[in-house]
Amino acid sequence: MSASFVARYPVPHDAKEQRGWLQAALTVREPGQLLPELVICVDQILQAELAEKTITDASTLARLTGIYPAASKVSIWNGDITRLKIDAVTNAANDQMLGCFQPFHSCIDNAINCAAGPQLREDCSRLMQLQGSDETIGSAKITRAYNLPSKFVLHTVGPIIQQGEVPSPGQIDELASCYNACLSLAAEAGARSVAVCGISTGVFGYPLDKAANVALQAVANWFELNPNKLDHLVFNTFGDNATEIYRRKIGEWQHGSI
Repeated sequence: MSASFVARYPVPHDAKEQRGWLQAALTVREPGQLLPELVICVDQILQAELAEKTITDASTLARLTGIYPAASKVSIWNGDITRLKIDAVTNAANDQMLGCFQPFHSCIDNAINCAAGPQLREDCSRLMQLQGSDETIGSAKITRAYNLPSKFVLHTVGPIIQQGEVPSPGQIDELASCYNACLSLAAEAGARSVAVCGISTGVFGYPLDKAANVALQAVANWFELNPNKLDHLVFNTFGDNATEIYRRKIGEWQHGSI
């Protein structure tokens, strides 16, 4: 490490700052040549942090009621998906599938990778090397979840909507395909419960109310075609605004306006 670097970025001695440096370093780290000693060290830190977190068991969440199709299998939960005990969680990924490389960025991709550990990026890298091309919008990949309280992570790439634009019919189909691909892949892997995030509603710009319509319809259609393949689906809304939108959309469904 050069003297100029140390002068500009002095090594922190505070434990919190040191932890932040580690997270930032892992965020910007390219995949490949992951040292076993580093994996052991990071796993120990993440497992210790996981033991101190408040974990929500998805099986305790209330199910929907009313006329929404598959309501008895569906929950709406406003919480941190990295603290949810469930078979599989979804990750709104980019088409390179390697995670977010911006330290401390608040996207779900970054949150999941930071909580799971560096092995997650390695798994995704191997999958993409085998594929030989960027991920197609509307498809999905599955990896282990490592230091998350879930078993699997489902990575999917949603459509990008420019600010002020209305999603096209093709983009609506692409977003629906994300949910279909994730649920089908989870069932194929043996998962019985899945948490889905608001795919494409972050930096990808898909209007949240329109995305909720697509998600609710896609999930209802999937359960109709696959009635026994999953026991529980959680819409992870993460935020009061998103939670209210989903609950309002469910109400509209029950009144026949969706």
